Amino acid sequence: MSSTSNTPVASEEKTKILTRPVIEVASEEKTKILTRPVIEWAAWDWGSAAFNAVATTFVFSTYLTSDGLFTDAGTANSRLSIGLTVAGLIIALLAPITGQRADRRGKGGVWLGWFTGVVVLSMLAMFFVAPESSIGPNASLWLGISLLGVGNIFFEFASVNYNAMLNHLADKKDMGRISGLGWGAGYVGGIVLLLILYVGLIGPNLLGVSTDNGLNIRIAMIIAALWFGLFALPVVLHPPKPSVLHHDDSKESLLDSYRMLWQTVKSLHREAPHTLFFLLASAVFRDGLAGVFTFGAILAKSAFGFSAGDVMIFAIAANVVAGLATIGFGALDDKIGPKKVIIFSLASMVVFGLGVFFFHAHGSIVFWSLGLLLCIFVGPTQSASRSFLGRIIPAGREGEVFGLYATTGRAVSFLAPFMYGVFLKIGKTQSTGGDYTYWGILGVILILAVGLLLTIPVKADKAHLEHLEK
Repeated sequence: MSSTSNTPVASEEKTKILTRPVIEVASEEKTKILTRPVIEWAAWDWGSAAFNAVATTFVFSTYLTSDGLFTDAGTANSRLSIGLTVAGLIIALLAPITGQRADRRGKGGVWLGWFTGVVVLSMLAMFFVAPESSIGPNASLWLGISLLGVGNIFFEFASVNYNAMLNHLADKKDMGRISGLGWGAGYVGGIVLLLILYVGLIGPNLLGVSTDNGLNIRIAMIIAALWFGLFALPVVLHPPKPSVLHHDDSKESLLDSYRMLWQTVKSLHREAPHTLFFLLASAVFRDGLAGVFTFGAILAKSAFGFSAGDVMIFAIAANVVAGLATIGFGALDDKIGPKKVIIFSLASMVVFGLGVFFFHAHGSIVFWSLGLLLCIFVGPTQSASRSFLGRIIPAGREGEVFGLYATTGRAVSFLAPFMYGVFLKIGKTQSTGGDYTYWGILGVILILAVGLLLTIPVKADKAHLEHLEK
């Protein structure tokens, strides 16, 4: 491993600092985190919600699957599932080696720019996805699915390099607050943009844009793309510099990259099993967290009688709550350690989720109260999971490890949807003719509970990656 401007003594001291266990309580005095590099880094999270919230969750994917627009809803959903599954497989296969290569060349910032640019271009191209176009509704649907799939692939690649920058911004004792700030900014930024688009184009449509041929939705995607590009620009132009710079310009093949990746995985199993346990545990509970937001809107409408407007308002409230809580919990992460934040948050979500199930008969007030309480802990869990890894990764290996983080998450991304469906079937057998869709929440809660149980045995002081520096 090569680095610049280091004497042997200095290098040895740096190694001690980098590998020192800092997962639990940090004793150092708090420092200022609202520096220009941190703000520029968090701005990417703020802007990236344009893809997460607008493209994949609330607007464009809903547009593609609207019944009778391109085709019937069932067919559209089936095709979308196929497209996103293929995208997920590509991410799982390539994410670790893209991060690995960026590490060896010290070009994580460069690749963040390129990957973000592809996502922005994909979103801009969504303007051309119209049911009444020269290529016909069927081809237009596949075009939209393809653009969403490409966007997902390169967004995940960009996220690997973005997450790796967490280690370049400040001391490990401040990682909880910085990670929380970024993740919280993502939630809040998404809501600000959603409100703008909802009022201006989708709901009241104050701009008076025609809804014919999906024009209002297509213009919304242009605005979302520009939003992402604008807020991503600062960190792309001024990426935080890694503490260890590599000058490896060798041209290895994909096969060589996979060989190196396999060696890393084997070394984790042999020398850092608790780190491997955490990657597995986080993959499970992160899928459960995704299920909370994926199926929350469905449950609100089907099981608790929410109108489309009610769902939108709840979604906004849920994201605001999650965003503010994430920022607040960041300080707690630094004080007591990320593992304790994760365990407390997951346990709370299981309790409130079970409350939604058992008290569903009391109507919408249950979903509004317990559902929002549950949402408090989604962001803190995600942020603490990121900071847990960030604290143990040695300098120069951030992209590779966060690439593995992305891959493990994708590898089990079917769990929450599958268990949601299983419990729906169970609920149907228990139903006497009334609504049974509230049973689906038990599937999501089960995944969160399994993730909790897998996290508890992880010993933070034994989760280390010092051997990767050898």
